[in-house]
Amino acid sequence: MSGPQARGTASGDGDGTRAVRAGLPEPAKYEPTLPGPVFAAHYHLPGEPTGPYTYGRDENPTWAHLERAVGELEAPGEDGVETLVFASGMAAISSVLFSQLRTGDAVVLPSDGYQALPLVRAQLEAYGIEVRTAPTGGDAQLGVLDGAKLLWLETPSNPGLDVCDIRRLVSEAHARGALVAVDNTLATPLGQRPLELGADFSVASGTKQLTGHGDVLLGYVTGRDTEAMAAVRRWRKIAGAIPGPMEAWLAHRSLATLHLRVERQNASALAVAEALRDWPEELGVRYPGMAGDPSHPIASQQMRRYGCVVSFTLPTRARAERFLDALRLVDDATSFGGVRSTAERRGRWGGDAVPEGFIRMSVGAEDPEDLVADVLSALEESAR
Repeated sequence: MSGPQARGTASGDGDGTRAVRAGLPEPAKYEPTLPGPVFAAHYHLPGEPTGPYTYGRDENPTWAHLERAVGELEAPGEDGVETLVFASGMAAISSVLFSQLRTGDAVVLPSDGYQALPLVRAQLEAYGIEVRTAPTGGDAQLGVLDGAKLLWLETPSNPGLDVCDIRRLVSEAHARGALVAVDNTLATPLGQRPLELGADFSVASGTKQLTGHGDVLLGYVTGRDTEAMAAVRRWRKIAGAIPGPMEAWLAHRSLATLHLRVERQNASALAVAEALRDWPEELGVRYPGMAGDPSHPIASQQMRRYGCVVSFTLPTRARAERFLDALRLVDDATSFGGVRSTAERRGRWGGDAVPEGFIRMSVGAEDPEDLVADVLSALEESAR
């Protein structure tokens, strides 16, 4: 990628070192370590437009630093990998789907994925693209893969937390001539690296744990195929789905604590999941990092960390609402990945095939003992 010279990280650096230093420019005397956001709709451009920055919809130095940083996290030490940042996770998802597919093509989507995917399906079908769906668990998407041009995986799935075998699905898809994109939002690049597992694209909403403070909308696409990424870049230009420089700068700033947040939130999520599992009622607790979870055997083979989301089901909608009302440290809010814990009755949106009492909880960075006590207290109070 063209742009400011960067110092970068070494291939053997650990996750923490990489998160802290990824994408930073070469040190310059009296200049900040991370340059501030560049606000520019246009640049000085005498003569032929041969420089890296020509127009604000196409390139921005602040994006360039962030794109390099995310690329170093998603594919450390790998040459030829490109990252493009977007205004939101859905902008990133749309860029891959609509840049790679044409009328008459077939695409395979998860039937249990993010709740906006049905909207995407309707738009794809309106363009004459065949959409096939199958659940994430059990690698069921293999059954509808023949003849598809693109396979879209979401693993772990949101909100059900099922996991599929990325290596296996990539191998089968490539043997059939299909590209593979993996939604890596829930895992983050510190939990899972889809490109290392063979995928063509790693796509994520940076709104979630990547930035982690609930104050930025952002998305990105990382890929190694030059032609495919050129099409993604062209789609971003056409749609104008670009991030603001302040959002890009805030995201890059937040990466420096990603490893700390991920470690704390993952450990606390496991503690919450195990406490819920041991509750006298059967709650159908799901967390891929918990021994005995249906997703754990596959997750443990391809994930390095398991995410901050725990799901469970209370018997009724009313019980779920009483539980949410009784929580002291957990906000009733959508989204996930922030340093402040949130939970919601997921069925209130109507887009997920989940029971009325299904709870998706995003475990934050509070003390795990406090969170566990709060959750158990709310369960007890809601049962009265």
